[in-house]
Amino acid sequence: MSIRLSAALWSATTLLVLALLIRNMVAIGVLAPLDPNEGWNAAHTLLLLAKGTPYPPPQSLMINNYPPLSFYLAGALTLWTGDAVIAGRILSLLSFLAAGIGIALVCREMGCGARARISAFVFFAAVLLICSDYVAMDDPQLMGHAVQLFALLLLLRRHIVAAALMFCASLFFKHNLVALPLAAAAWLLWRDRNAARRFILCGAAALGAGLILFRLIYGFNLLAVLSSPRHVSLANVGLAASHLWWAVLPLAVLATTRQPWKGFCLGYAGCALALGLFFSAGDGVDANVFFDLATACAIALGLAQERRPLYAALCALPLPLFLAFNFHDNNFFFTRDFAAQSARDIAFLKSRPGPALCDQLSLCLWAGKGAQVDVFNVGEQIKTGARDGAPLAKMIAQRHFTVLQLEDLDALGPLVRIALERNYRIHHNDDNGSFLTPLI
Repeated sequence: MSIRLSAALWSATTLLVLALLIRNMVAIGVLAPLDPNEGWNAAHTLLLLAKGTPYPPPQSLMINNYPPLSFYLAGALTLWTGDAVIAGRILSLLSFLAAGIGIALVCREMGCGARARISAFVFFAAVLLICSDYVAMDDPQLMGHAVQLFALLLLLRRHIVAAALMFCASLFFKHNLVALPLAAAAWLLWRDRNAARRFILCGAAALGAGLILFRLIYGFNLLAVLSSPRHVSLANVGLAASHLWWAVLPLAVLATTRQPWKGFCLGYAGCALALGLFFSAGDGVDANVFFDLATACAIALGLAQERRPLYAALCALPLPLFLAFNFHDNNFFFTRDFAAQSARDIAFLKSRPGPALCDQLSLCLWAGKGAQVDVFNVGEQIKTGARDGAPLAKMIAQRHFTVLQLEDLDALGPLVRIALERNYRIHHNDDNGSFLTPLI
């Protein structure tokens, strides 16, 4: 009976995952912004194609605080798709599938059967599809996770040097992916100190070589690029922690199960949780900082499925229940009404000759306006005192921009807000924010 009930629960969750995944895939070609990250990543991909570098000049109001590798992959695919946002979405979808396959292969290496491997994949997919908007969204986070999971697979197969090099490469896709390399190093230190020394030394040497190569190619220090100022607060941490309900049951079930890989999974999960909460203190940090925790929980669930299949299946049950009560919000970006509204907003931006300032940079890119201001990062620099808001306020006062799209009129600080009130009027508001035009 327990096996049948477990199979029924996993079958229902799998059907739900497939439905959500198809929904996301259908939206890949739709010119509607899924997240501000999309236009930001696309803007730097287009900069790479135009100028040979994804990094704007220091005096620019555009800021790139990401490592470079994802922009080269997105740039290569953009030459085929003709649209940088769509190219990034395709890469994100492929990375998501690769990460899920990587989790299944890791579970197999840990002795899990086919049913447990599928359960781990489904749980990972359900967490990402239900609790985030990153699947098939233009962002490099999932690329880095996919690379790391195959690095872990190499490590489990005792290819120490190759694993260290792949872990290092993943950090040049997304710099916040440090939980799994740290957990792997700690596990190796516990199991085999000689292998751990090789792993750590090779990884450190590769990372140092990568930083030197970056300096030689781009002319500045990557670590300085990554440390773009942003406001931090404990309130952000509390809010992030309140959304981690999906992690409790898988880890609790694994903790009460006799399983030789339990220590590795719990160590990885602990490291992922601690680092995720640390990163979540910053403004603008999203659910992606807990994807390592989702990965650890998925592997834990695969291991638990081997010993306690019914309990493992019950761990996934809160996810569809949560979606059932929140589907109207979760489905917002994929509605026909929003797509039609975005098309009208793009046409409106295109109809205004001259430069535009967009919070959702994808709207400006689709309107042929280019990327003028990184609203989030410039706003954070102004908020923390790292940048003077007066020059941008002066541009606003001179009505340099013929149209603006902002989700928050206070995002660029009080000086810019005052300049906006004196020189612009709100033309219309909708789900993409406020659209402003100069006073006549």
